[in-house]
Amino acid sequence: MHSRLSRFAWATLAFNVVVILVGAVVRATGSGAGCGPSWPTCHGQMIPALSGDTAVEYTHRAVSGIALVMVGVLVVWVLRRVPRPHQARRAAVLSGVAIVVEALIGAAIVLFEWVADDASVARTVSVPLHLINTFLLLTALTLTAHLLGGGDPLASSRHPRTRRWLYAGAGAFLVIAATGGITALADTLFPKDGTGSAEVEHFLTDLRILHPVVAVVVLLFAAWALVRRGIGGRTVSAISALVGLQILTGILMIALELPLWLRIAHLATADAMWIAYVIAAARLLAAPRARPAEIAAT
Repeated sequence: MHSRLSRFAWATLAFNVVVILVGAVVRATGSGAGCGPSWPTCHGQMIPALSGDTAVEYTHRAVSGIALVMVGVLVVWVLRRVPRPHQARRAAVLSGVAIVVEALIGAAIVLFEWVADDASVARTVSVPLHLINTFLLLTALTLTAHLLGGGDPLASSRHPRTRRWLYAGAGAFLVIAATGGITALADTLFPKDGTGSAEVEHFLTDLRILHPVVAVVVLLFAAWALVRRGIGGRTVSAISALVGLQILTGILMIALELPLWLRIAHLATADAMWIAYVIAAARLLAAPRARPAEIAAT
């Protein structure tokens, strides 16, 4: 029914994942100050001379602008073509709100100069907040694409126990993501020396251990919960494979001293895990389809 719109929604989701990965390159290379303390211009220009950190940061701003336009087009398209009370309308609007908040957080980070070598508490707080909002954006875009592609609507009153478990899992995932953002910031600002220790003592270096500890505890609890509740199937197998890949990339990052390509692969896997989790949750919470006999009786 909405095949073109559905394809555009999936394309918008995929492009936003690309934007997230480009943003990770900016952070990992310390290029956040490449355009100076000016936004949305770069060094006061719409198109500056592109080289070094300026090229990296400007590329991120350019793709972020394209993503903002794509989400805006998606919201307008859905509101114009999809009738009420289709749930894709609400999901699309939420994606529009989330990407505006994303842009405002990015602007604040630039204007307050929480970039490059800044190791302030404000920057430490802004990084996980930015990351959590990014995952909320991915949630809204994933639900929009899923519902437009023929996914069953979510039931508002069914599966209360399953809903609580899914919310708990989502919260745990966001905690892992937030601690991962702090660890990535610490790795960028205070790289480890040859002995595996940070060259400078800072509160961020003490927080570095949070991410692996939280991740291991949550994953062990999740595995126990799935086994106890007897949940399986292809979706769980796919998520489990992504979890395994995530653990592998995490171990390799430590062993190989944080190469950029592995950092990007680690974040890309996290994005894929989250999208798969949202789709799985939407299917578990879907309202049952009416049977032919039930339709005939109405």
